[in-house]
Amino acid sequence: MFVATPSLKAELSRRGFRRLMLWSRGVDTAQFRPHQKPTHGEDTTARCEPIFLYVGRVSREKNVEAFLNLDLPGRKVVVGDGPILGYLRRQYPDAIFKGAKTGEDLAREYANADVFVFPSRTDTFGLVLLEAMASGLGVAAYPVTGPIDVVTPGVTGCLDEDLRAAALAALKLDRDQVRVQAMRHDWSRVASLFIANIYQARRATGFGKRLIKVRALKSMAIKPRATARPIS
Repeated sequence: MFVATPSLKAELSRRGFRRLMLWSRGVDTAQFRPHQKPTHGEDTTARCEPIFLYVGRVSREKNVEAFLNLDLPGRKVVVGDGPILGYLRRQYPDAIFKGAKTGEDLAREYANADVFVFPSRTDTFGLVLLEAMASGLGVAAYPVTGPIDVVTPGVTGCLDEDLRAAALAALKLDRDQVRVQAMRHDWSRVASLFIANIYQARRATGFGKRLIKVRALKSMAIKPRATARPIS
């Protein structure tokens, strides 16, 4: 059984699951990257102010309000859609809500920000963490399942029960080092880990040999002849 994080592996092991193997999620490091050029007409006049970014579903369980309530310098940007988007727009008029983004538009939002704030306490991984890190963004998050398995404190992000302190500390991280660490989750490396796990499982259980043997027998099998007489 493949699991995405050490925390999930430990939890399943405590519940009696066996033959657990780590296989992380991946990110497209060619699409999500730092230092993208602004598009024609993009506003860069306020770029001297830090931009704190949230990307994800705009719903109660994502705890977006914990981010929007922070006293931070610069601007807060929310990218995503969800059931409480309209409510948050009314409650937090100073924040910038850009709705759902995909492809290069989404990659540009990451690259233009300074810190990625991840306020959720209930995610088991958080793919957006990888997208942010691949874009060179330091992550600010709570020290909970998901971030504790993905973020390297002091290198790719800052984990603290004081989310504001984490966000301010993440401003000081080296974006180049964040990107270097994120490359460990490039899809080519994740695919290599998948293949390595398959070979390890085959050696440990003999499953691969049995599978080959079954396929060989099937290919050699002779189809049974009909024994019933035709109906006249």
